[in-house]
Amino acid sequence: TEGNFSQVWSYKDSKKFYLDVFSARKKALIVVNAKVTVSYDLSELETEIDEENKRVIIKSIPKEELNIYPDIQYYDVTQDYLNQFEASDYNKIKKRITTSLRKKIEASNIKSNAQNRLVSELSKLYILTKSMGWTLEYNQMPVNSQSDLEDIKL
Repeated sequence: TEGNFSQVWSYKDSKKFYLDVFSARKKALIVVNAKVTVSYDLSELETEIDEENKRVIIKSIPKEELNIYPDIQYYDVTQDYLNQFEASDYNKIKKRITTSLRKKIEASNIKSNAQNRLVSELSKLYILTKSMGWTLEYNQMPVNSQSDLEDIKL
């Protein structure tokens, strides 16, 4: 599942010199457009097939993978001679942006949308096993309907 998040930031920093009489400032306006993906690698889905009892057992479902691809653009960058932007400033800004984006992602519905897509894929497995007269199980419980799949706690 993909989503896009945007945010505008302002960054300010100042240093004081000579008994706090002089100050040197730097600031920037930052626009962030981030592409976010939440996915489940179904190749890591662990299953076991019990041919004798006609069961397909889902042993474990992989955890979601969260990827954030920020596009950070700096505008209105101003700096004084004694307080210039350094690599540590850009790293600090990126860390703050990533933390803020993670909070926005947690508050959004992108993870629940990804879980719904996972349930949709697992329901295909349920339909296939049901059509062949087999039973699908997860956590030692048989899946008797598609609504049972929706109750899976990830």
